[in-house]
Amino acid sequence: MRAAVLTSPKPITGRSLELRDVPRPQLSPNHLLLRVRACGVCRTDLHIVEGELTPVQPSVIPGHQIVGEVADGATAELPLGARVGVCWLGGTDGTCPYCRRGLENLCDAPTFTGYSVNGGYAEFALARTDFVFPLPPALDDFHAAPLLCAGIIGFRSLRVAGVQPGDRVGLFGFGASAHLTIAVLHSWKCEVYVSTRGESHRSLAASLGAAWVGAERDKPPLPLDCAVTFAPSGDVVIAALSSLRKGGIVAINAIHLDRIPQFDYDSLLWGERQLRSVANMTRADARDFLRIAAEIGLRPQVTAFPLDEANEALQALKSDSIDGAAVIIP
Repeated sequence: MRAAVLTSPKPITGRSLELRDVPRPQLSPNHLLLRVRACGVCRTDLHIVEGELTPVQPSVIPGHQIVGEVADGATAELPLGARVGVCWLGGTDGTCPYCRRGLENLCDAPTFTGYSVNGGYAEFALARTDFVFPLPPALDDFHAAPLLCAGIIGFRSLRVAGVQPGDRVGLFGFGASAHLTIAVLHSWKCEVYVSTRGESHRSLAASLGAAWVGAERDKPPLPLDCAVTFAPSGDVVIAALSSLRKGGIVAINAIHLDRIPQFDYDSLLWGERQLRSVANMTRADARDFLRIAAEIGLRPQVTAFPLDEANEALQALKSDSIDGAAVIIP
């Protein structure tokens, strides 16, 4: 099969991923072999390719927002040809203290798709049977792919931020995840305030019904009940924190953060304001979000790239040269 393979993490260039012919994955117990129909491109992929996440394999096929059809290993619930989604969390041990408490996103021995095991920048992929999700017919391949990480992790971020229907919610950064999150917030009758860099991102937020849109360091005109940061920048975290009412929560949606600058506790954190990190997702998050996405007819803005242009897709993500999400079509 054809695949885009990472062997040496480095700043993204036209040659960071190598397009190769590699052996098709061999079916193993409790796994499915999937023919990849689409694979979303995530900022975490960029962190992996550029080495900001320490490599855990000598080489790896990135990609963890996989829409595939069952090609081998079928079960009664997942027959041949069934459409399924695969996410970043590709498996857990099921026995550690966190798994036993229902916190599988914090598992001590997790498997991560496209990082610790091969992912979906390829024609075929292997996935654990108990970590795939049947896709509702209302979600087509092309638009379902970005939902499988950007959408699910954005949805978990809303839960971590404690969002309640009708809240005033800030989104700091407006890329692939935030532009999906805003649709869920509108279905919950929330007011959405967006601070983000890039005129095209601000225009997209306005077109999707944000109550207010400003530049990345602009402060919303009203205090926020809660906020989610989507940019891997400590400066953005402080901007979000400075916009909260007392008792509000900022959820940091970033697997890697450059730094947290010094800030004044008395004016920014005092008053029972909270900072919380968002770590991975659970299967319950995935099932709940995919159900909601189908119910509200969520269709992300998407740009397609062929597999041979996987490097270009990552570069477009890094440079913010596309709005919404990028999806690789093998």
